[in-house]
Amino acid sequence: MSENKNFGYLGYSFQLKLLNLTITDNAFFQSIIDAILPKYFDNQYFKLIMQLIKEYYEKYNTAPSFDALDQLTRIEISSEMARKYIFDMLKEIKDADFADHLFIKEKSIKFCKQQELKKAIKKVENIMEKGDFESYDKCEEYIRDAIKIGDGDLGSFEIFTELEKLLEDDYRHPIPTGVDGLDNILNGGLAKGEIGVVLAPTGVGKTTMLTRFANTAFNMGYNVLQIFFEDNPKIIQRKHFTCWTGIPNDELSNHKETVLDKADEMKKTGGKLILKKLPSDEMTMLQIKNQVRKIISEGTKIDIVLIDYIDCILPDRSFNDEWKGEGSVMRKFEGMCHELNIAGWTATQGNRSSISSDVVTTDQMGGSIKKAQVGHVIISVAKTLQQKEMGLATIAIVKSRLGKDGVIFENCKFDNGTLEIDTETTQTFLGFEEEKTNRNREKIARALQRRQQVINKNN
Repeated sequence: MSENKNFGYLGYSFQLKLLNLTITDNAFFQSIIDAILPKYFDNQYFKLIMQLIKEYYEKYNTAPSFDALDQLTRIEISSEMARKYIFDMLKEIKDADFADHLFIKEKSIKFCKQQELKKAIKKVENIMEKGDFESYDKCEEYIRDAIKIGDGDLGSFEIFTELEKLLEDDYRHPIPTGVDGLDNILNGGLAKGEIGVVLAPTGVGKTTMLTRFANTAFNMGYNVLQIFFEDNPKIIQRKHFTCWTGIPNDELSNHKETVLDKADEMKKTGGKLILKKLPSDEMTMLQIKNQVRKIISEGTKIDIVLIDYIDCILPDRSFNDEWKGEGSVMRKFEGMCHELNIAGWTATQGNRSSISSDVVTTDQMGGSIKKAQVGHVIISVAKTLQQKEMGLATIAIVKSRLGKDGVIFENCKFDNGTLEIDTETTQTFLGFEEEKTNRNREKIARALQRRQQVINKNN
């Protein structure tokens, strides 16, 4: 093979032994798998092998054996020459002398940081070469994100750090939901590192609300990942075009020209909207995190992720208490959003008693109440039979670390067909002064203006 076997510090020999340990040492594999990515390896066949390892892990939640990798290579690699090289590499990896395995383990995270830092430096160099002064603030972000790879550290800082920024009115930089009443109460929406939950009985409007939130974020130029387990992807696509055109889902086919014109217009926005269908009751949060990391590694920095819904996700490990498992999934979701610096919305089912409730509360959450202990916001949606007939709903902010909770919006317009949610029709708007409401509206307006400036610059 003509592959260069040097690669400098932490080069070929190190990467060979690192692959050996990910296959042969399960405890080490579990500690590194979340941080290590195929792109970090310099040899193209090392990349392919690492990709096979991660795909196997995502499916079976354990590292593959060498025999399993042989089988995967035969199945997944179509090129006969590539298969031969990979078989040769696997033999070399298997026979690697790893008497210095403690050194390999110690330097594994440093290796990930080093490789990520190389890519970050290239991005910074491109910004400098272009003289893109307005993007200079991204340089720090690229370097910072590279350095914290694999740390598992939520960060520590001295109390007076960046005090001026802390005292700015919009220090959180929230991503609005697009529902004015909610954004007013939530101080502008959900910021990166924060998670929110939509709580509702079956068929009431969880998907409608999450899709509306996703659509709003994309319209503002954010990069959005919408993950769903149960819906047909075409249905979700159509829901977004309903949001953009105001044409009900079941009438879109009769207005093809309007939809196509709108599609051309929306392609010019500054953000991306990625829809991802995943198998229900087969995925863990770790696997989902790997999916998000993969998208990020391919060049799209995700700003907000919406998961429809959290109850479809399995715990990463077995729990004697099922409720603890459900709470663990929610904590993993919050940890992912904090680590990757993204905002996160998800949804959860209400229990049987929630079906007939005028207002759904946290004690009517299906499964473990531990899910309610995690996160920043819980918004509930309830519909009586009469409200369903009239296209109305009662929305309540039943938990909030961001503003006031216990706020109820009665008889809001809530149309699952057009995805229109309007809290201006509410009969009850408890506990907030008009002055504060106006301030929050001004905040949202400024956020919209900033995002539009970014979009205009990118176009």
